[in-house]
Amino acid sequence: MGQKVNPIGLRLGVNKTWKSKWYVDPREYAETLHEDLKLRKALVECPEVQGAEISDVEIIRKPQRITIVITTSRPGIIIGSKGANVEKLGARLQKLSNKKVQIKIKEIKKPEADAQLIAMNVAKQLVSRGSFRRAMKTAVSKAIQSGAQGVKIRLSGRIGGAEIARSEWMKEGRVPLHTLRSDIDYGFTTANTTFGVIGVKVWVFNGEIYDRAIKEDAGGLVRKPSKSESLEARDRKSVV
Repeated sequence: MGQKVNPIGLRLGVNKTWKSKWYVDPREYAETLHEDLKLRKALVECPEVQGAEISDVEIIRKPQRITIVITTSRPGIIIGSKGANVEKLGARLQKLSNKKVQIKIKEIKKPEADAQLIAMNVAKQLVSRGSFRRAMKTAVSKAIQSGAQGVKIRLSGRIGGAEIARSEWMKEGRVPLHTLRSDIDYGFTTANTTFGVIGVKVWVFNGEIYDRAIKEDAGGLVRKPSKSESLEARDRKSVV
């Protein structure tokens, strides 16, 4: 049986990047990492962001400032009226760090095809005792309609209140997890039901990234024609 690997961790440095970007002295690494975890936890639990559907949080550290980039499908909730909520959120997070905290917000154009938001939506329906098959089918069909090339959802736990835990999954389209150039979006969350915790995993395939080919094409367009090529072109014009 093949071993499970986080698809984002597998592609770091290929077509994915890190969610925390900073350099520190090795002796300060553990402390800085724990500070990042505290900031992420505090951000999700803040009353200003409840119902904002946060997909991702990126932390960028500079010598005197920490920039937190929040990716959400509802930026209006976090911003608030005239940016009041952003200021409150910044002040709340500032207490956890000794540096100035700057907050930036990035909007998700297609929330139906975002893996983390799909996982959160399915988990919400499981908590409200909805049919797990219907929840998965609806999420998969919406993601395919919004432009995803493939979607896979997997649930694990006491699904439907069963005595024995099991796994259920649904897939549509293709999800090539072994291909490094494939753009795989991965999301995970847990649904705290009355019967126990159910894990929700989502993989969304958004096509393949051909970085090298794009660069070569761009280079070909910029490249100056050689002397022989320019002479040939001139001869063709004179014939015409």
